[in-house]
Parts: sequence; C-alpha cells; structure tokens
Amino acid sequence: MNKVIAIYPGSFDPPTNGHIDLIERGGKIFDRLTVAILRNSEKQPLFSVSERREMLESIVRSKRWKNVDVDTFDGLLVDYAVKKKAQAVLRGIRAISDYEYELQMALMNRKLEPRLETVFMMPALAYSYLSSRLVREIAQLGGAVTGLVPEPVEKQLLEKLNGKT
Repeated sequence: MNKVIAIYPGSFDPPTNGHIDLIERGGKIFDRLTVAILRNSEKQPLFSVSERREMLESIVRSKRWKNVDVDTFDGLLVDYAVKKKAQAVLRGIRAISDYEYELQMALMNRKLEPRLETVFMMPALAYSYLSSRLVREIAQLGGAVTGLVPEPVEKQLLEKLNGKT
C-alpha cells in the first residue's frame, strides 16, 4: 500500500495555533506531512525563513510528531510537490473568502499537476478567526497574543518587535 505524502504550504509568519491545529490533525490523516515554508521575495516578512523554520521544527519536536517534517521551497508548489513525491496539498479554510481563493489555487494546481489533490480542512472553532497577519498587527500595536500562538513563538514575536533579535 502506498503511503500518502502531503504538503502543508504557507508563509507561517509567524506560526499560529491555527497552523499547529492543522499540522496536528493533518499528521493524523497523512502518512507523511511536510510543512513547507514558502520563500517569497515579494513579501516583507517579519521573521526570516530560517527563523520560521526553526520555530516550526521546535514545535514539531516538542509535540513528538514523527511523521511531520519542516522544509522550505520557492517557485511553483506543484513542482515542489512532485519533487517530494506528494499526492496531496493540505490547506486551511477559515471563511468563504479563503475558499474562493483556495479553490482557484487548487484548480490551477490540478491543471498543472493532475495527480496532486488538494485537501481542505477547517480549523478548530477556537482558531477560525486567526491569521498570521492579525497576530502580527495585534503584537505590533501592543496587544496580547497569548493563546494565539505557541508560547515560544510569542516570546520570539515580542523579542523581534522590541528589537532584541
């Protein structure tokens, strides 16, 4: 029987509890799940790719998820997925606006690589409103992000915004 390999792509800037929820649940569904951080030169991220990778790897290690790994990629997701021999892409959907965008991406990915399926998951209700962009904005304006991101991420976020990193 073939093992099902999935890619969970994103910017993860920063990783939120919503991301962690999907990683945990995706890890239970797929035999192998790669959390793939997109290197996007057009965006101005708060955290470098290496900082985001380190945060996610630390979380994966602390949770002891043996079938989850973290990687980075640039270029087309379908090319990366083929390289990793993945059969599925995991995407989170919080609202109708997410669905419209994600459906368009999934259909284009299918056009480019018909063997690649997209699996949509809704986050746990507690995280249905959560996004990295909102977390960054709240933190930049001095608001509390406790409960929105894992504790180590919160610490790094506050250090980054206070100029300590």
